[in-house]
Amino acid sequence: MSARSATPEGTPHPVVAITRCVPVRGRPVGEPPLIEGCRVVMGRAEPQMSRAELLEFVRGAGASAVITMFHDRVDAEFLEAAASSGVALRGVCNFAVGYDNIDLGACRARGVWVTNTPDAVTEGTANLAWALLLAAGRRLVEADRFVRSGRWAREGNGFPTGWCGVHLTGQTLLIVGAGRIGRAVALRGTAFGMRVEYVARTRHLEFEQAPIAARRVDLDEALPRADAVSIHVPLTPQTRGLIDARRLGLMKPTAVMVNTARGPIIDEAALAEALASRRIWGAGLDVFEREPEVHPGLLTLDNAVLAPHIGSAEGYWREEMTRLACESAAAAAHGRRPPNCVEG
Repeated sequence: MSARSATPEGTPHPVVAITRCVPVRGRPVGEPPLIEGCRVVMGRAEPQMSRAELLEFVRGAGASAVITMFHDRVDAEFLEAAASSGVALRGVCNFAVGYDNIDLGACRARGVWVTNTPDAVTEGTANLAWALLLAAGRRLVEADRFVRSGRWAREGNGFPTGWCGVHLTGQTLLIVGAGRIGRAVALRGTAFGMRVEYVARTRHLEFEQAPIAARRVDLDEALPRADAVSIHVPLTPQTRGLIDARRLGLMKPTAVMVNTARGPIIDEAALAEALASRRIWGAGLDVFEREPEVHPGLLTLDNAVLAPHIGSAEGYWREEMTRLACESAAAAAHGRRPPNCVEG
C-alpha cells in the first residue's frame, strides 16, 4: 500500500497511520476515516498485530502521525521504526484515556506530541463499572449459567434463601481515583442512595459538593467499611500493586471490588485467593495484569465476573474516540500542536 498520495497540484498529503481498524460514524466497518488533507493507512480489525508486524507497519507507512491502541507499546524501538521511513513523526495519538503504553520521555526527546481521548471513554466505562458491580453483587453470570444448564428446571431456584446477593442501596461506595470516570461512577452511586467516599492525592471539590457530597478518605482507613470499591487510578509506579493481599484482607466479606482502570493496580494472585476463600464477596474485572492472559485462579471462580477490556465499548463513544484521535492526528500531521496533548 502506498504511503503517500498527492493533491491535484502535486503536493503530497501527510500520512496518518492507524494501527487497528477503528469505527467511523456514518461509514461501514472496515472503511478508514476521512481526515482532511491527509492520507490514511489503517491496520486490520483482527487479529491484533504482533510486535514485529506493528514495527513493520509504522516503518512502511511513512506517517507524520500515528493513532495507536492501548496495547501498542510506543518506545524508542517504535519511534526508530517510524523514523526509518524518512518522514518525521510529529504525533502519537493514543486511542485510549490511559497512556502507560507510551514512553513519554522517548517521545519528548524526539519532539513527538502525545495525545489521548479522555472525555470519550468516561460514560461507557462508568456504565461498565456499574454493570460489573451489579453482576458480581447479584451473582448474575453464575445465575445465567445455572439457567442455561437446565439446573433451574431440575432443582428450582432455592427460594427464599437461594441466590441471595449483596445489598448496595444506601451502602458505602469507595472510589479510588478521583478523575472523570471515578466521578461518573460516583454520580451513578447517588441514584442508589449510596454514601460515597473517595481516595485521591488532593481534594476534589466536585466530589465533595452536591449531588455526590463525598468525603475524602485514606485508603486503608476506608476499605474496612466499603461495600463496593471501584478502581480508577492511572497505572504508575506508585499505583502498581496498590491493592495487594494486605489491603484485600481489610475488606468486608460482603464487599465487591471492581477494576476498569489498569490490571496491574491489583495483585491478581492475591485477589484470586481472596475470592476463592470468600474473604471478599466478589469482583468485576475488565482489565488484567498481563492482558490478554488472565490469572488461572480467576477463571474457575463463580464470584469473579470477567470482561475482555471493553470499558469504552459503546458504539457512540468508540466513534467519538475515533473523531478525537483523528482530530489530534490531523493537527500533528500538519505541524500544529494537537488538542488533548498529555506532553509538550
